[in-house]
Amino acid sequence: MSASPRIPRIVHYCWFGRGPKPKLMLKCISSWQRHLNGYQFMEWNEDTFDIHSNRYVEEAYAARKYAFVSDYVRLYALYHQGGIYMDTDVEVVKPLDRFLNHEAFSGFEDGHFLQSGTMGAARKHPWIEELLLDYRNRSFLREDGSCDTTTNTAVISRISERRGLVLNGEHQVLDGGVVFYPRTYFSPYDYINGANFITSESCTIHHFAQSWLPAHIRVRSSIKRAASRIVGPKLISKMRDML
Repeated sequence: MSASPRIPRIVHYCWFGRGPKPKLMLKCISSWQRHLNGYQFMEWNEDTFDIHSNRYVEEAYAARKYAFVSDYVRLYALYHQGGIYMDTDVEVVKPLDRFLNHEAFSGFEDGHFLQSGTMGAARKHPWIEELLLDYRNRSFLREDGSCDTTTNTAVISRISERRGLVLNGEHQVLDGGVVFYPRTYFSPYDYINGANFITSESCTIHHFAQSWLPAHIRVRSSIKRAASRIVGPKLISKMRDML
């Protein structure tokens, strides 16, 4: 009999704000159900998580910045229960069982930063604990009343770099069995330039709904993605550099 995987077959996702679930989210969840047989799906929301249990979460929730609420809750879920966390705009295209034997895993978003849309860990893993503790004394609101919209990918990258990660986009294994994969595995879409890095290795596709950004920026991203299909991502990148 084969040994039980280190990471349990639980998929965690967040949906705060009690709003209607968009079509993209329903499409992505359907892909999870199609490819992840035997997994439990755990939705974290106002009924399953105490939003007053952490200052950062409480302030982000009051500001209706629900994507930042999920930045904390994903780590809370992975630390206390273990499993795989996925953003609701992540589509699964291949089974993820191969990653369950790791102690923890994630991947790069590009050549310099980690992604957080697909990540997994065994229960009470020290890497997740360190990421979670970073929120212990953090406030979402600054003294001037503005919001701290530092992305969790920047924070996770910085903390992981302190643990020995080289931010070069390549496959690496850190102490504690934390495995990091190239962007092709979990985040093959370049939302900045519209490039597509999907390969036979790709297991999930993060579609980057960018719900935390203003509507005009999300529209601009959609236009950029469409333009990239026509003129190519390299030209889009050059145009950005000229602006």
